[in-house]
Amino acid sequence: MTTLSMLLMAVSVASIFAESSIYFREQFEDGDAWKSRWLESKHKSDYGNFVLTAGKFYGDVEKDKGLQTSQDARFYSASSRFESISNKDQPLVIQFTVKHEQNIDCGGGYIKLFPADLNQEEMHGESTYNIMFGPDICGPGTKKVHVIFNYRGNNHLINKDIRCKDDEYTHLYTLVVNPDNTYEVKIDNKKVESGSLEEDWDFLPPKKIKDPDAEKPDDWDEKEHIDDPEDKKPEDWDVAETIPDPDAKKPDDWDDEMDGEWEPPMVTNPDYKGEWKPKQIDNPAYKGKWVHPEIDNPDYTADPEIYQYASMGVIGLDLWQVKSGTIFDNFLITNDPKLAEQVGNETWGATTDPEKKMKDSQEEEERKKRDAEEINKKEEEEDEGEEHEETDSKHKDEL
Repeated sequence: MTTLSMLLMAVSVASIFAESSIYFREQFEDGDAWKSRWLESKHKSDYGNFVLTAGKFYGDVEKDKGLQTSQDARFYSASSRFESISNKDQPLVIQFTVKHEQNIDCGGGYIKLFPADLNQEEMHGESTYNIMFGPDICGPGTKKVHVIFNYRGNNHLINKDIRCKDDEYTHLYTLVVNPDNTYEVKIDNKKVESGSLEEDWDFLPPKKIKDPDAEKPDDWDEKEHIDDPEDKKPEDWDVAETIPDPDAKKPDDWDDEMDGEWEPPMVTNPDYKGEWKPKQIDNPAYKGKWVHPEIDNPDYTADPEIYQYASMGVIGLDLWQVKSGTIFDNFLITNDPKLAEQVGNETWGATTDPEKKMKDSQEEEERKKRDAEEINKKEEEEDEGEEHEETDSKHKDEL
């Protein structure tokens, strides 16, 4: 490689990194100082409290600290502000980690991205947001990743079902929205869904509609098969379904005067063939299934800027949890998907294996403790049994 080519490559790389922007990043690495950056809503007086902790098990006690829900059966509402941005003509990447260490049964693990004019002290469940993204779990039937966009004043849910993680470990969730109206959802830095905003959400009316002036012709025959007109029912076809049992005999003790006239029981007629139906043949007039012709929808207008939000300036946790214990951490909003992937590897990726090892170690210690308790319990029961036998023996001797 020549010196010139190396220089050009360095300039190109520098240019790429120069265009990367981090709009918001929060890793809770400065203790209680997070309280100066995150504002809890005052819309209701009984919101649950967030606490800063790495939880019961972790990969790094300091790096894995995040905001944890701490009270059961509560709504939570807290947000943090950043300088107002627009994602016009550039990607938007939203990323964060969620850890349901309480083995969550019902509750949200998602974030909301709000316009910059949000009144944080009055933030609540009906506050207008731009994007809602992240896992939501409620019983065995709901274990999904929400991807909801506000478009022209209405919230639109994705038409696809994206399954979230439902274990107790930390997981990385990433949403990429591109200026070509495409998107990508990643979990643990692996793509789980992608596609077109227009195709996977009902933002716009359909491009095509059924022609209101078109009607199926009266003589349109959709029956693929018809009865064979030349097939005739055999003359001996119609016989009774049941007949008197020819092997039955009147009991010797049957009294016609007392019991009435004796009749043999009925049995299935072996000659019975069921209801006769003519054979089916191909319908010579069959034209296939009639398809309603479509026309261009006059109400449809393409929108190349579905992806775009003119104002974003607040990220919020606005959710409900039945059983508390979820930890939110490693928030990132950027315009660079590669940078987000790198940050994900340096944060979640660096601590995920140690976290699992610590959890496994704790479970092994718990197992050993239970086994020891069982052994002690059996030994105590055996000792009590022996003492009881000695007492009975002494009592017998005294007698």
